[in-house]
Amino acid sequence: MPGTSPRRRVNGSPLRHRVASFVGVLACVALTACSSTAGQSTSSTTGASASTGRSIPTSAFSDTTGLTSTTVSIGNVSTLSLGLFKGALIGTEAYADYVNSRGGVNGRKIRVDSYDDGFTGALNKQYTTEAAQRDFALVGGFSLEDSFGGAVLAADPDVPNVTNPLDHSTALLPNTVGPQVSNGGWGTGGLEYFVKKYPTAAHAVGDLIADQPSAVASWQTEKGAMEHVGIHVVYDHDYAVTQSDFNANVIAMRNAGVKMLFIDQMPANYAASVLRALDQQDFHPVVILGTSAYSEALIPDSGGAAVVNGSYLILNSALFLGEDASVQPAVPTFLTWVHTAAPGFKPDLFTLYGWTSAELFAQALASAGAHPTRGSLLRALQRVTSFDAGGIIVTSHPSSRSSSNCFLLARIENGKFQRFDDPPISGSTGGYLCGGGVYFPRS
Repeated sequence: MPGTSPRRRVNGSPLRHRVASFVGVLACVALTACSSTAGQSTSSTTGASASTGRSIPTSAFSDTTGLTSTTVSIGNVSTLSLGLFKGALIGTEAYADYVNSRGGVNGRKIRVDSYDDGFTGALNKQYTTEAAQRDFALVGGFSLEDSFGGAVLAADPDVPNVTNPLDHSTALLPNTVGPQVSNGGWGTGGLEYFVKKYPTAAHAVGDLIADQPSAVASWQTEKGAMEHVGIHVVYDHDYAVTQSDFNANVIAMRNAGVKMLFIDQMPANYAASVLRALDQQDFHPVVILGTSAYSEALIPDSGGAAVVNGSYLILNSALFLGEDASVQPAVPTFLTWVHTAAPGFKPDLFTLYGWTSAELFAQALASAGAHPTRGSLLRALQRVTSFDAGGIIVTSHPSSRSSSNCFLLARIENGKFQRFDDPPISGSTGGYLCGGGVYFPRS
């Protein structure tokens, strides 16, 4: 593999009894703008963004931890056990390999140090501490335990954190600058699209929400955004993370008169179970899925094309599994280097997160000059006003953490994911639909 081989540390802690719980709290990684902060009301306010301090400690401008004249080491703290978020590491490594094959950044090759937190908060904290002491920056990691590492980063603001944290407090740290960091709002463009396309069905909407605090809080923000644009929810029900049969929910939705079903916060395995139940009950509302359901496994696990055809997806990215390879050059580059880093691995949303985080890091490092410090890297990151990773994701605004009002609309037709009603990639929006605003719940 081109470039410097990453060093891997894998903790073998058993966690089979906890695997099921992770999928229920992935709600706010599925869409560009979402909230994981509990306790907010659903009162409407638009045009605002989260208030963030962006000061850089003076000490950071003399801090060259993890830097040599020929290499720069970055730490990736992810849950790798049982392959949960293996994609986050592979995406980070893949982009490092890509950059290293082109000579590195200002003559330095990127070295990826991997830390597996074993799905435990204590290890997440321990390895974040270790990475902060060893590596120039934390890049591309993903873990449901990132609040523990976030406490370390809060206490050590010299350390750049280029990730998409799930923990809201970590996302708002001055030293966190990610490619798609949540700012506590919800984009309304996709919702407005479906109100216009299906005005009658939009008055009878259903949703299913995982019974996890972050998922419930995220749903409250999305529901507020729905109500703000004129959607009427007639059925919303939580489900246990151990649930695999949704027939009872489907029957209840039909009895409630649901005509449009949003399961845009569901990972593919749960979404497939819902789609199977809809088919078994011969109930066919308009179905809207999200980025976390975009997976090679969704269609076969749902029961085949006949079950899923006609379902929509609202995405914050191009069709990175390969459907956009002929029209979006960033997609084949991504896939080529992912398959180089991990032959046979099937990319997922977390692979994309790792790739785009590493790309943002490399872009800022190049801007930080020939003699970078952690401080100059943070300053460069905070000056990135627009970032789209070559068009593979919707344009984000890392410097202000403001949300994009753009999205990609896809539909499953003939058993394949296809763009639907999107403008051409050659256009001014890069192939994304843009419109609406960002809804923020009133604190």
